[in-house]
Amino acid sequence: MRTALIINHVPFEDAGTLGDELTDAEFAVTQIDASMANLSAIDAVAPDLVVVLGGPVGVYEQDAYPFITDEIALLKTRLAAQRPTLGICLGSQLMAAALGARVYTGTNGKEIGWSALGAAPGSAGQDWFAALLAPSLHVLHWHGDTFDLPDGAIHLAQTSQYAHQAFAVGNHALALQFHPEVKADGLERWYVGHACELSQAKIDVSRLREESRMYAPKLENGARQFWRQWLRHAFGDAVTR
Repeated sequence: MRTALIINHVPFEDAGTLGDELTDAEFAVTQIDASMANLSAIDAVAPDLVVVLGGPVGVYEQDAYPFITDEIALLKTRLAAQRPTLGICLGSQLMAAALGARVYTGTNGKEIGWSALGAAPGSAGQDWFAALLAPSLHVLHWHGDTFDLPDGAIHLAQTSQYAHQAFAVGNHALALQFHPEVKADGLERWYVGHACELSQAKIDVSRLREESRMYAPKLENGARQFWRQWLRHAFGDAVTR
């Protein structure tokens, strides 16, 4: 049985549809809280898959949140070994940092809400990513930081607000700045958990909730298709049903 280690930063930003697909693919899943776990004691290459989820801290806040240093070190070791690794939002930024790229506060403000992705120039041929690029599919964005592309990375997706929305390295590493994993029935926890950020960004929660009702169910279906395709890409055809 394959194993997956999921690293989260706040409980309500969970693995969502990805977690469901890992269960269906018969992964043995272990979840840890990055801020509470002894990350330096973890064998970085042992799990078949490591997933790093989102959270409200910044990669550059290592003095305030020392666990970030250990998290980047874990990812450096794992990525150097070319072991399957997936990062979402903060997870993608941590992967970028582990690969030597700059992570910083974006100059175009916070990107919070639903919108479609555009294919990045030169990204053609990544068929396993196509499900997320359907023009009718909107994904959830929730970030204010961004990153430079690491050397050797394949740029996969962009939006008009921030160009670097996704990158891949080889067959083993995938970083997603946006949130394809979210499920409609879990988003109310996000509105409460990020209430201060939403207020400061002057985001209308009622409007965001209504957009989520429109777009989240379709994203769930598209994301499940995408997760299955990426798992096959990373592990081979036998990994999913």
